[in-house]
Amino acid sequence: MVANVVNKGAVVVIGLGKTGYSCVRFLKSKGKHVVVCDTREYPPFLGKLLKEFADVEFVSGQLSQSILMSADEIVLSSGLSLREPAIQAALGSGVSVIGDIDLFCREVSAPIVAITGSNAKSTVTTLVGEMARAAGVDVAIGGNIGTPVLDLIEESPKQLYVLELSSFQLETTHELTAEASTVLNICPDHMDRYESLDEYTSSKLKIYRKAKNIIFSAEDVATRPDAVNVEASAVCFGFGPKEASDFWVQGEKSESVFMFKDQPLMAVRDMKMKGRHSALNAMAAMALARAVGIEFSAVVAVLEQFAGLEHRCQWVRAVGDITFFNDSKGTNVGASIAAIEGLGSDLDDNAKLILIAGGDGKGADFNPLNRVVAKYVRAVVLIGVDAWQIKAALSSLKDAVSFVEADSMADAVKRAVGLARPKDVVLLSPACASFDMFKSFEHRGDEFVNAVEAIAA
Repeated sequence: MVANVVNKGAVVVIGLGKTGYSCVRFLKSKGKHVVVCDTREYPPFLGKLLKEFADVEFVSGQLSQSILMSADEIVLSSGLSLREPAIQAALGSGVSVIGDIDLFCREVSAPIVAITGSNAKSTVTTLVGEMARAAGVDVAIGGNIGTPVLDLIEESPKQLYVLELSSFQLETTHELTAEASTVLNICPDHMDRYESLDEYTSSKLKIYRKAKNIIFSAEDVATRPDAVNVEASAVCFGFGPKEASDFWVQGEKSESVFMFKDQPLMAVRDMKMKGRHSALNAMAAMALARAVGIEFSAVVAVLEQFAGLEHRCQWVRAVGDITFFNDSKGTNVGASIAAIEGLGSDLDDNAKLILIAGGDGKGADFNPLNRVVAKYVRAVVLIGVDAWQIKAALSSLKDAVSFVEADSMADAVKRAVGLARPKDVVLLSPACASFDMFKSFEHRGDEFVNAVEAIAA
């Protein structure tokens, strides 16, 4: 469709995916004049737009600088960068560019828990939501976890909102005043969008602005709030000692206990999720829950039952004396390091991991894998377009670690089984995106599970 001249007063929504469509629906419910732009000719929600909002003008193709500069406000979907020339021109002319999070924050008055990080966002978001429900709080969760935040407004008002936010969303978020915010961890990710790790980190740390309570990790200096919000209360989580962290772990292995300062909360072994990374996620959720007044009894009850999310270090099954874990959501190096270290530290003596890794590396540096692979991995089965990059990064380990290549997930699982010894663990944690071979990380994980089931049959 061809655009007419956009009069002042129009809100321009850029991007017609699930989030963009939720923005259109919300803005139309407020009586706004809306124009939608998308670089794609047939974006996913075009059919719904034409059917339900015939009066909304849709413009496809290269973003029009004249349309954006004449807008009253631009609502930018997270898939597009602020660096787009037409968007930069609009910003330069004084047009406000926001995302759906700001629209949401203008509308709701209930407390918000905001969660970001390179890894474990969905797990911690779900944990905090479940802890709130266990405490009798009427809660909704959304954002990057799958449900656009504006869709939550269509439900009855809630007592608490728990939001997972990506760095992309935070780029256009200015009006978030969270009751509690956290950056769980930082590792290189989306380096095809950001010019440097510092730029990526800065986008994550925006979540602390205006927050009343800031939760950060003692295990990752990059998550420290520094001077982002000096008025906020800051709480730290980590493995201790208590002088370094408010939430910490006392004792070793089977004797370890989660602590809040001097108060014991629960034995780590009683948590259903396993591994060092899971303990960190649990402490982050504990700190966030406490910040919004959720009692520790509800926190403990959830941690004793919560088994983790699908495709995130998910126990699949044991076949004979070999156990299989699906961490297909390990789409970056940091996530895979956490999974390898988390599961590797719990292995029986002489047992090791057989790691299945590879895919689209998104420009990542794989060298940080060396430390954990050397310590915990017996063999690496490589798949995908950037398998050679992983092999090259780990080349110094070739005398101690076996490397084989596979051309499909079924082939990878068969090769992994052939390399495993009794009590070993086969771990799919690719350190890469999935789109070179699969529709999504879920599809990749499902194919892994199917291949394991075929081995067991």
